Amino acid sequence: MKIIILGAGQVGGTLAEHLASEANDITVVDTDSERLRDLGDRLDIRTVQGRASFPTVLRQAGADDADMLVAVTNSDETNMVACQVAHTLFHTPTKIARVREAAYLTRAGLFDNDAIPVDVLISPEQVVTHYIKRLIEIPGALQVIDFAGGKAQLVAVKAYYGGPLVGQQLRQLREHMPNVETRVAAIFRRDRPILPQGDTVIEADDEVFFIAAKANIRAVMSEMRRLDENYKRIVIAGGGQIGERLAEAIESRYQVKIIEMSPARCRHLSDTLDSTVVLQGSASDRDLLMEENIADADIFLALTNDDEANIMSSLLAKRLGAKKVMTIINNPAYVDLIQGGDIDIAISPQLATIGTLLAHVRRGDIVSVHSLRRGAAEAIEAIAHGDSKSSKVIGKAIRDIGLPPGTTIGAIIRAEEVIIAHDDTVIATGDHVILFLVDKKHIRDVEKLFHVGLSFF
Repeated sequence: MKIIILGAGQVGGTLAEHLASEANDITVVDTDSERLRDLGDRLDIRTVQGRASFPTVLRQAGADDADMLVAVTNSDETNMVACQVAHTLFHTPTKIARVREAAYLTRAGLFDNDAIPVDVLISPEQVVTHYIKRLIEIPGALQVIDFAGGKAQLVAVKAYYGGPLVGQQLRQLREHMPNVETRVAAIFRRDRPILPQGDTVIEADDEVFFIAAKANIRAVMSEMRRLDENYKRIVIAGGGQIGERLAEAIESRYQVKIIEMSPARCRHLSDTLDSTVVLQGSASDRDLLMEENIADADIFLALTNDDEANIMSSLLAKRLGAKKVMTIINNPAYVDLIQGGDIDIAISPQLATIGTLLAHVRRGDIVSVHSLRRGAAEAIEAIAHGDSKSSKVIGKAIRDIGLPPGTTIGAIIRAEEVIIAHDDTVIATGDHVILFLVDKKHIRDVEKLFHVGLSFF
Protein backbone atom coordinates (compact mmCIF):
# COMPACT_ATOMS: atom_id res chain seq x y z
CA MET A 1 0.00 0.00 0.00
CA LYS A 2 1.28 3.48 -0.86
CA ILE A 3 0.84 5.73 2.19
CA ILE A 4 1.78 9.39 2.72
CA ILE A 5 2.25 10.44 6.35
CA LEU A 6 2.14 14.19 7.03
CA GLY A 7 4.07 15.04 10.20
CA ALA A 8 7.25 13.40 11.51
CA GLY A 9 6.52 13.96 15.22
CA GLN A 10 6.02 11.21 17.81
CA VAL A 11 2.81 9.86 16.22
CA GLY A 12 3.91 10.22 12.58
CA GLY A 13 7.34 8.74 13.28
CA THR A 14 5.96 5.79 15.28
CA LEU A 15 3.32 5.11 12.61
CA ALA A 16 6.00 5.14 9.89
CA GLU A 17 8.04 2.68 11.96
CA HIS A 18 5.09 0.27 12.30
CA LEU A 19 4.11 0.43 8.63
CA ALA A 20 7.60 0.38 7.10
CA SER A 21 8.28 -2.96 8.80
CA GLU A 22 5.23 -4.40 7.00
CA ALA A 23 6.48 -3.79 3.43
CA ASN A 24 4.35 -0.70 2.71
CA ASP A 25 5.55 2.13 0.45
CA ILE A 26 5.84 5.01 2.96
CA THR A 27 6.60 8.70 2.37
CA VAL A 28 6.84 11.11 5.32
CA VAL A 29 6.42 14.90 4.88
CA ASP A 30 7.58 17.48 7.44
CA THR A 31 9.18 20.94 7.57
CA ASP A 32 11.86 19.73 10.01
CA SER A 33 14.82 18.39 8.00
CA GLU A 34 16.54 16.96 11.09
CA ARG A 35 13.55 14.81 12.03
CA LEU A 36 13.25 13.58 8.45
CA ARG A 37 16.95 12.74 8.29
CA ASP A 38 16.69 10.74 11.50
CA LEU A 39 13.66 8.79 10.20
CA GLY A 40 15.26 8.23 6.79
CA ASP A 41 18.43 6.86 8.41
CA ARG A 42 16.49 4.39 10.58
CA LEU A 43 13.72 3.27 8.23
CA ASP A 44 13.33 2.20 4.61
CA ILE A 45 11.09 5.16 3.66
CA ARG A 46 11.05 8.26 1.45
CA THR A 47 11.04 11.71 3.05
CA VAL A 48 9.97 15.08 1.61
CA GLN A 49 10.66 18.41 3.28
CA GLY A 50 7.96 21.05 2.94
CA ARG A 51 4.56 22.36 4.07
CA ALA A 52 2.20 19.39 4.29
CA SER A 53 -0.82 21.17 2.81
CA PHE A 54 0.92 22.57 -0.31
CA PRO A 55 -0.19 20.88 -3.58
CA THR A 56 3.40 20.91 -4.93
CA VAL A 57 4.70 19.17 -1.79
CA LEU A 58 1.93 16.56 -1.89
CA ARG A 59 2.63 15.86 -5.57
CA GLN A 60 6.33 15.48 -4.77
CA ALA A 61 5.38 13.00 -2.03
CA GLY A 62 3.50 10.89 -4.60
CA ALA A 63 -0.11 11.97 -4.00
CA ASP A 64 -0.98 11.28 -7.67
CA ASP A 65 -1.22 7.54 -6.99
CA ALA A 66 -1.27 7.27 -3.18
CA ASP A 67 -3.76 4.86 -1.58
CA MET A 68 -3.92 6.75 1.71
CA LEU A 69 -3.04 10.08 3.30
CA VAL A 70 -2.52 10.24 7.08
CA ALA A 71 -2.34 13.85 8.33
CA VAL A 72 -0.89 13.96 11.86
CA THR A 73 0.96 17.31 11.96
CA ASN A 74 0.66 19.46 15.10
CA SER A 75 -1.81 21.78 13.34
CA ASP A 76 -5.49 20.79 13.00
CA GLU A 77 -5.90 23.33 10.22
CA THR A 78 -2.93 21.98 8.21
CA ASN A 79 -4.31 18.43 8.56
CA MET A 80 -7.76 19.47 7.36
CA VAL A 81 -6.50 21.54 4.41
CA ALA A 82 -4.15 18.72 3.35
CA CYS A 83 -7.11 16.32 3.20
CA GLN A 84 -9.08 18.87 1.16
CA VAL A 85 -6.19 19.30 -1.32
CA ALA A 86 -5.62 15.51 -1.57
CA HIS A 87 -9.35 14.99 -2.27
CA THR A 88 -9.80 17.81 -4.79
CA LEU A 89 -6.55 17.58 -6.77
CA PHE A 90 -5.39 13.97 -6.36
CA HIS A 91 -8.61 12.02 -5.58
CA THR A 92 -6.81 10.16 -2.76
CA PRO A 93 -9.12 7.25 -1.78
CA THR A 94 -8.62 7.34 2.02
CA LYS A 95 -7.83 10.42 4.10
CA ILE A 96 -7.19 10.26 7.86
CA ALA A 97 -6.69 13.41 9.95
CA ARG A 98 -5.76 14.04 13.56
CA VAL A 99 -7.97 16.83 14.90
CA ARG A 100 -7.58 17.86 18.54
CA GLU A 101 -9.73 20.96 18.94
CA ALA A 102 -13.17 20.15 20.37
CA ALA A 103 -14.68 23.17 18.56
CA TYR A 104 -14.18 21.30 15.25
CA LEU A 105 -15.19 17.87 16.51
CA THR A 106 -18.59 18.96 17.81
CA ARG A 107 -19.81 20.45 14.52
CA ALA A 108 -22.11 17.98 12.76
CA GLY A 109 -21.63 17.69 8.99
CA LEU A 110 -18.24 19.46 8.98
CA PHE A 111 -16.29 16.38 7.92
CA ASP A 112 -17.76 14.83 4.78
CA ASN A 113 -17.04 15.01 1.06
CA ASP A 114 -19.33 18.03 0.58
CA ALA A 115 -17.48 20.01 3.28
CA ILE A 116 -14.02 18.95 4.58
CA PRO A 117 -13.36 15.51 3.06
CA VAL A 118 -11.90 13.50 5.95
CA ASP A 119 -12.75 9.79 5.95
CA VAL A 120 -11.45 9.03 9.46
CA LEU A 121 -11.07 11.53 12.31
CA ILE A 122 -8.64 10.75 15.12
CA SER A 123 -8.89 12.74 18.35
CA PRO A 124 -6.02 11.79 20.73
CA GLU A 125 -7.80 13.45 23.64
CA GLN A 126 -10.94 11.33 23.10
CA VAL A 127 -8.88 8.15 22.73
CA VAL A 128 -6.86 8.79 25.90
CA THR A 129 -9.92 9.86 27.93
CA HIS A 130 -11.72 6.62 27.03
CA TYR A 131 -8.58 4.61 27.84
CA ILE A 132 -8.24 6.17 31.33
CA LYS A 133 -11.97 5.79 32.02
CA ARG A 134 -11.73 2.02 31.41
CA LEU A 135 -8.76 1.77 33.82
CA ILE A 136 -10.77 3.59 36.50
CA GLU A 137 -13.73 1.23 36.02
CA ILE A 138 -11.53 -1.87 36.60
CA PRO A 139 -9.36 -1.16 39.68
CA GLY A 140 -6.03 -2.98 39.62
CA ALA A 141 -5.89 -3.34 35.82
CA LEU A 142 -2.73 -2.17 34.01
CA GLN A 143 -4.39 -2.13 30.59
CA VAL A 144 -8.01 -2.60 29.47
CA ILE A 145 -9.03 -3.13 25.83
CA ASP A 146 -12.61 -3.41 24.55
CA PHE A 147 -13.58 -5.75 21.72
CA ALA A 148 -16.85 -5.86 19.77
CA GLY A 149 -18.16 -2.72 21.46
CA GLY A 150 -17.16 -3.86 24.96
CA LYS A 151 -18.81 -7.33 24.93
CA ALA A 152 -15.37 -8.85 25.61
CA GLN A 153 -12.38 -7.23 27.29
CA LEU A 154 -8.67 -7.93 27.38
CA VAL A 155 -7.20 -7.00 30.76
CA ALA A 156 -3.59 -6.92 31.96
CA VAL A 157 -2.90 -7.48 35.66
CA LYS A 158 0.21 -8.02 37.75
CA ALA A 159 0.16 -11.36 39.56
CA TYR A 160 0.87 -11.13 43.29
CA TYR A 161 1.77 -13.69 45.96
CA GLY A 162 -1.43 -14.97 47.51
CA GLY A 163 -3.44 -15.02 44.25
CA PRO A 164 -5.10 -18.49 44.03
CA LEU A 165 -3.55 -19.20 40.60
CA VAL A 166 -0.05 -17.85 41.38
CA GLY A 167 2.37 -20.78 41.49
CA GLN A 168 -0.18 -22.98 39.71
CA GLN A 169 -0.39 -24.26 36.13
CA LEU A 170 -2.74 -22.39 33.79
CA ARG A 171 -4.85 -25.51 33.15
CA GLN A 172 -5.99 -25.29 36.79
CA LEU A 173 -7.85 -22.06 36.04
CA ARG A 174 -10.78 -24.14 34.72
CA GLU A 175 -10.85 -26.17 37.97
CA HIS A 176 -10.82 -22.97 40.05
CA MET A 177 -13.56 -21.35 37.95
CA PRO A 178 -15.65 -24.08 36.26
CA ASN A 179 -18.47 -21.66 35.35
CA VAL A 180 -16.29 -18.86 33.90
CA GLU A 181 -14.84 -18.97 30.38
CA THR A 182 -11.53 -17.14 30.03
CA ARG A 183 -8.23 -17.44 28.20
CA VAL A 184 -4.77 -16.20 29.16
CA ALA A 185 -3.52 -14.62 25.94
CA ALA A 186 -0.01 -13.51 26.88
CA ILE A 187 2.36 -13.40 29.83
CA PHE A 188 5.29 -11.02 30.24
CA ARG A 189 7.94 -12.17 32.69
CA ARG A 190 10.90 -9.89 33.38
CA ASP A 191 10.08 -7.99 30.16
CA ARG A 192 10.06 -11.11 27.98
CA PRO A 193 6.92 -12.57 26.35
CA ILE A 194 5.86 -16.14 27.14
CA LEU A 195 3.33 -17.96 24.94
CA PRO A 196 0.93 -19.49 27.49
CA GLN A 197 0.47 -23.29 27.45
CA GLY A 198 -1.60 -25.47 29.78
CA ASP A 199 1.48 -26.34 31.84
CA THR A 200 2.74 -22.73 32.11
CA VAL A 201 3.10 -21.76 35.79
CA ILE A 202 2.14 -18.19 36.72
CA GLU A 203 4.77 -16.53 38.90
CA ALA A 204 4.46 -13.50 41.18
CA ASP A 205 5.19 -10.24 39.30
CA ASP A 206 4.17 -11.75 35.94
CA GLU A 207 2.14 -9.36 33.78
CA VAL A 208 -0.81 -11.52 32.70
CA PHE A 209 -3.12 -10.62 29.79
CA PHE A 210 -6.43 -12.46 29.78
CA ILE A 211 -9.64 -12.16 27.77
CA ALA A 212 -13.17 -12.80 29.04
CA ALA A 213 -16.72 -11.52 28.73
CA LYS A 214 -17.01 -8.14 30.42
CA ALA A 215 -19.17 -9.56 33.23
CA ASN A 216 -16.44 -12.09 34.20
CA ILE A 217 -13.42 -9.77 34.33
CA ARG A 218 -13.40 -9.16 38.10
CA ALA A 219 -13.80 -12.88 38.86
CA VAL A 220 -10.76 -13.77 36.72
CA MET A 221 -8.70 -10.95 38.24
CA SER A 222 -9.32 -12.39 41.69
CA GLU A 223 -7.36 -15.51 40.64
CA MET A 224 -4.20 -13.44 40.10
CA ARG A 225 -4.33 -11.01 43.01
CA ARG A 226 -6.39 -9.63 45.85
CA LEU A 227 -9.10 -7.45 44.30
CA ASP A 228 -8.85 -3.70 44.76
CA GLU A 229 -11.96 -1.96 46.06
CA ASN A 230 -13.86 0.23 43.60
CA TYR A 231 -12.48 3.75 43.41
CA LYS A 232 -14.54 6.57 44.94
CA ARG A 233 -12.32 9.65 45.39
CA ILE A 234 -10.35 10.81 42.34
CA VAL A 235 -7.92 13.75 42.09
CA ILE A 236 -6.95 15.02 38.61
CA ALA A 237 -3.87 17.20 38.14
CA GLY A 238 -4.34 19.29 35.01
CA GLY A 239 -7.56 20.82 33.72
CA GLY A 240 -6.68 20.71 30.02
CA GLN A 241 -8.74 18.94 27.38
CA ILE A 242 -8.12 15.43 28.73
CA GLY A 243 -8.65 16.46 32.37
CA GLU A 244 -11.89 18.26 31.52
CA ARG A 245 -13.27 15.44 29.33
CA LEU A 246 -12.43 12.80 31.91
CA ALA A 247 -14.03 14.75 34.76
CA GLU A 248 -17.14 15.26 32.61
CA ALA A 249 -17.30 11.51 31.87
CA ILE A 250 -16.91 10.27 35.46
CA GLU A 251 -18.19 13.02 37.81
CA SER A 252 -21.66 11.47 38.10
CA ARG A 253 -20.17 8.23 39.56
CA TYR A 254 -17.13 9.43 41.53
CA GLN A 255 -16.07 12.28 43.83
CA VAL A 256 -13.75 14.26 41.51
CA LYS A 257 -11.36 17.14 42.19
CA ILE A 258 -9.30 18.94 39.54
CA ILE A 259 -6.15 20.92 40.38
CA GLU A 260 -5.38 23.52 37.69
CA MET A 261 -2.80 26.32 37.68
CA SER A 262 -4.50 28.80 35.31
CA PRO A 263 -7.20 30.99 36.97
CA ALA A 264 -8.96 31.51 33.60
CA ARG A 265 -9.05 27.76 32.96
CA CYS A 266 -10.37 27.20 36.50
CA ARG A 267 -13.26 29.58 35.80
CA HIS A 268 -14.05 27.72 32.57
CA LEU A 269 -14.00 24.34 34.36
CA SER A 270 -16.23 25.63 37.16
CA ASP A 271 -18.77 26.88 34.60
CA THR A 272 -18.65 23.67 32.50
CA LEU A 273 -18.56 20.84 35.05
CA ASP A 274 -21.46 19.93 37.33
CA SER A 275 -20.18 18.36 40.55
CA THR A 276 -16.38 18.37 40.13
CA VAL A 277 -14.50 20.48 42.72
CA VAL A 278 -12.05 22.81 40.91
CA LEU A 279 -8.94 23.95 42.83
CA GLN A 280 -6.55 26.63 41.58
CA GLY A 281 -2.90 25.85 42.32
CA SER A 282 0.01 23.54 41.58
CA ALA A 283 -0.35 19.76 41.88
CA SER A 284 3.27 19.76 43.16
CA ASP A 285 2.30 22.00 46.09
CA ARG A 286 2.71 19.76 49.15
CA ASP A 287 0.58 21.98 51.37
CA LEU A 288 -2.29 22.04 48.85
CA LEU A 289 -2.27 18.25 48.51
CA MET A 290 -2.22 17.81 52.29
CA GLU A 291 -5.01 20.36 52.71
CA GLU A 292 -7.14 18.44 50.18
CA ASN A 293 -6.57 15.14 52.04
CA ILE A 294 -4.59 13.46 49.28
CA ALA A 295 -4.11 10.46 51.62
CA ASP A 296 -7.84 9.74 51.22
CA ALA A 297 -7.64 9.73 47.40
CA ASP A 298 -8.17 6.34 45.78
CA ILE A 299 -6.43 7.48 42.61
CA PHE A 300 -4.33 10.49 41.57
CA LEU A 301 -4.18 11.23 37.82
CA ALA A 302 -1.44 13.53 36.44
CA LEU A 303 -2.78 14.69 33.04
CA THR A 304 -0.84 17.88 32.17
CA ASN A 305 1.26 18.29 28.98
CA ASP A 306 4.49 18.43 31.00
CA ASP A 307 6.08 14.99 31.60
CA GLU A 308 8.39 16.21 34.38
CA ALA A 309 5.54 17.99 36.19
CA ASN A 310 3.39 14.84 35.88
CA ILE A 311 6.13 12.59 37.24
CA MET A 312 7.00 14.89 40.19
CA SER A 313 3.38 15.51 41.24
CA SER A 314 2.64 11.76 41.01
CA LEU A 315 5.64 10.84 43.16
CA LEU A 316 4.64 13.47 45.72
CA ALA A 317 1.00 12.32 45.79
CA LYS A 318 2.08 8.70 46.30
CA ARG A 319 4.51 9.73 49.06
CA LEU A 320 1.66 11.62 50.78
CA GLY A 321 -0.61 8.59 50.76
CA ALA A 322 -2.58 8.43 47.47
CA LYS A 323 -3.42 4.74 46.97
CA LYS A 324 -2.84 4.63 43.19
CA VAL A 325 -1.25 7.07 40.73
CA MET A 326 -1.58 7.19 36.93
CA THR A 327 0.55 9.52 34.83
CA ILE A 328 0.43 10.65 31.22
CA ILE A 329 3.91 10.47 29.67
CA ASN A 330 4.33 12.05 26.24
CA ASN A 331 7.90 10.82 25.77
CA PRO A 332 7.59 7.04 25.08
CA ALA A 333 11.21 6.51 26.24
CA TYR A 334 10.12 7.41 29.80
CA VAL A 335 7.17 5.00 30.00
CA ASP A 336 9.04 1.79 30.81
CA LEU A 337 11.40 3.67 33.13
CA ILE A 338 8.75 4.84 35.54
CA GLN A 339 5.86 2.35 35.43
CA GLY A 340 5.66 -0.21 38.20
CA GLY A 341 7.57 1.68 40.91
CA ASP A 342 5.86 4.48 42.82
CA ILE A 343 3.91 5.28 39.65
CA ASP A 344 1.41 2.47 39.09
CA ILE A 345 0.46 3.15 35.46
CA ALA A 346 2.19 5.30 32.83
CA ILE A 347 -0.02 6.17 29.86
CA SER A 348 1.45 7.01 26.45
CA PRO A 349 -1.01 9.08 24.34
CA GLN A 350 1.10 8.28 21.27
CA LEU A 351 0.71 4.52 21.66
CA ALA A 352 -3.03 4.83 22.32
CA THR A 353 -3.42 6.98 19.18
CA ILE A 354 -1.25 4.65 17.08
CA GLY A 355 -3.56 1.72 17.86
CA THR A 356 -6.55 3.69 16.55
CA LEU A 357 -4.65 4.74 13.42
CA LEU A 358 -3.41 1.23 12.67
CA ALA A 359 -6.95 -0.15 12.71
CA HIS A 360 -7.77 2.06 9.71
CA VAL A 361 -4.53 1.36 7.86
CA ARG A 362 -4.60 -2.44 8.06
CA ARG A 363 -5.83 -4.48 5.10
CA GLY A 364 -8.58 -7.05 5.34
CA ASP A 365 -11.46 -6.77 7.75
CA ILE A 366 -9.40 -5.53 10.69
CA VAL A 367 -11.67 -3.71 13.15
CA SER A 368 -9.12 -2.69 15.75
CA VAL A 369 -5.43 -3.03 16.58
CA HIS A 370 -4.01 -2.54 20.08
CA SER A 371 -0.46 -2.49 21.35
CA LEU A 372 0.09 -4.68 24.40
CA ARG A 373 2.71 -3.70 26.91
CA ARG A 374 3.78 -0.51 25.12
CA GLY A 375 4.17 -2.19 21.72
CA ALA A 376 5.81 -5.50 22.72
CA ALA A 377 2.89 -7.44 21.19
CA GLU A 378 -0.42 -6.72 19.46
CA ALA A 379 -4.07 -7.70 19.85
CA ILE A 380 -6.16 -7.61 16.68
CA GLU A 381 -9.92 -7.83 16.18
CA ALA A 382 -10.85 -9.12 12.71
CA ILE A 383 -14.21 -10.00 11.15
CA ALA A 384 -14.60 -13.26 9.21
CA HIS A 385 -16.47 -12.63 5.93
CA GLY A 386 -17.38 -14.86 3.00
CA ASP A 387 -18.01 -18.60 3.07
CA SER A 388 -15.99 -21.81 3.30
CA LYS A 389 -14.94 -21.50 -0.38
CA SER A 390 -13.84 -17.86 -0.39
CA SER A 391 -12.41 -17.59 3.14
CA LYS A 392 -9.33 -19.22 4.65
CA VAL A 393 -10.93 -19.33 8.13
CA ILE A 394 -14.70 -19.84 7.84
CA GLY A 395 -15.91 -23.39 8.48
CA LYS A 396 -12.53 -24.41 9.91
CA ALA A 397 -11.66 -25.47 13.43
CA ILE A 398 -8.92 -23.29 14.96
CA ARG A 399 -6.47 -26.22 14.98
CA ASP A 400 -6.79 -26.42 11.16
CA ILE A 401 -6.13 -22.72 10.47
CA GLY A 402 -2.56 -21.98 9.39
CA LEU A 403 -1.85 -19.28 11.96
CA PRO A 404 1.49 -17.47 11.64
CA PRO A 405 4.20 -18.32 14.25
CA GLY A 406 3.60 -16.75 17.67
CA THR A 407 -0.08 -16.06 16.85
CA THR A 408 -3.01 -17.35 18.90
CA ILE A 409 -6.79 -16.89 18.74
CA GLY A 410 -8.11 -15.90 22.17
CA ALA A 411 -11.84 -15.47 21.68
CA ILE A 412 -14.66 -15.20 19.17
CA ILE A 413 -17.61 -12.84 19.55
CA ARG A 414 -20.67 -14.23 17.74
CA ALA A 415 -23.65 -11.84 17.90
CA GLU A 416 -24.03 -11.24 21.67
CA GLU A 417 -22.09 -14.36 22.74
CA VAL A 418 -18.43 -14.37 23.81
CA ILE A 419 -16.86 -17.75 22.95
CA ILE A 420 -13.43 -18.46 24.45
CA ALA A 421 -11.40 -20.17 21.72
CA HIS A 422 -10.44 -23.86 21.89
CA ASP A 423 -8.74 -26.05 19.25
CA ASP A 424 -12.08 -27.46 18.08
CA THR A 425 -13.91 -24.08 17.90
CA VAL A 426 -15.20 -23.53 14.35
CA ILE A 427 -15.28 -20.01 12.90
CA ALA A 428 -18.51 -18.83 11.24
CA THR A 429 -19.41 -15.94 8.94
CA GLY A 430 -19.64 -12.63 10.81
CA ASP A 431 -17.58 -13.78 13.79
CA HIS A 432 -15.35 -11.16 15.43
CA VAL A 433 -12.06 -13.03 15.96
CA ILE A 434 -9.58 -11.77 18.60
CA LEU A 435 -5.96 -12.67 17.79
CA PHE A 436 -2.70 -12.08 19.65
CA LEU A 437 0.68 -11.64 17.98
CA VAL A 438 3.99 -11.71 19.81
CA ASP A 439 5.88 -10.95 16.57
CA LYS A 440 4.51 -7.93 14.67
CA LYS A 441 6.21 -8.92 11.41
CA HIS A 442 3.43 -11.51 10.93
CA ILE A 443 0.62 -8.91 10.88
CA ARG A 444 0.50 -8.99 7.08
CA ASP A 445 -0.03 -12.79 7.22
CA VAL A 446 -2.96 -12.30 9.61
CA GLU A 447 -4.48 -9.71 7.24
CA LYS A 448 -4.21 -12.18 4.36
CA LEU A 449 -6.03 -14.85 6.40
CA PHE A 450 -9.06 -12.56 6.61
CA HIS A 451 -9.08 -11.48 2.95
CA VAL A 452 -12.11 -12.72 1.04
CA GLY A 453 -11.36 -14.48 -2.24
CA LEU A 454 -12.87 -13.25 -5.51
CA SER A 455 -15.28 -16.22 -5.65
CA PHE A 456 -17.30 -14.55 -2.89
CA PHE A 457 -18.12 -11.61 -5.15
